[in-house]
Order: sequence, then structure tokens, then C-alpha cells
Amino acid sequence: MQLKLYMMAKCIVGKYKNEMGFWTKYFSQQIFGKYIGGHIWSADRTAKYRAYLKSDAWKRKRYVVLKRDNWTCQSCGAKATQVHHKKYAKYQIGKEPIKWLVSLCKPCHQKLH
Repeated sequence: MQLKLYMMAKCIVGKYKNEMGFWTKYFSQQIFGKYIGGHIWSADRTAKYRAYLKSDAWKRKRYVVLKRDNWTCQSCGAKATQVHHKKYAKYQIGKEPIKWLVSLCKPCHQKLH
């Protein structure tokens, strides 16, 4: 039984080994959850992030970014209604600097995700 599981894992690793090494994007997604930019995005972080997006601190930061960009989508020039994170603060949700945020319209934001 163990040998069979080992052989299956070896086949899967062989398929993805060239992309990222032994612990591949595939394994990260299948075992731990969503994979984002070099680290695992756990369910706990997702819950904390969603709570942060409802906070007054995020609403203030969002307003500052939209005002900085003159309520204009930085991708297409239409009216911006959303703010996109270019990067995330890896260990501290909500501690991202303003320069990591950009104003976008809804269609452009959906294209990025």
C-alpha cells in the first residue's frame, strides 16, 4: 500500500517538478489551500482579510487611494470604484503601504483576478 502511494506521488512530482521543485504549486493547492505568490493563503488568513475589508481602517485607506488616483482606473481610464492590492503584507493583514494599492474599475479588477 505504501509503495503504491509512493509511486503515485513520484509520478505527480515528476509531472510538476520542473515548475517549482518538490513542493509544487499543485501540492500546495491540493493539500493546504489556495496558493498566492510564494506562500500559502490559509482559511484563517482569508477570514481575517475579509474582516479587515469591512473595517473602518480599510474604508479610510480605500478612500485615500481612490482620491489619490482622482477616482480614475489606472488601467483603462474609466471611473474607478475598487482598489486592488498589487502586493499583500505577508504576515500583517492591513499593514500594506498605500503605494501597494491602485484604483481600478470593476472590469479591470476582475481581469486581474
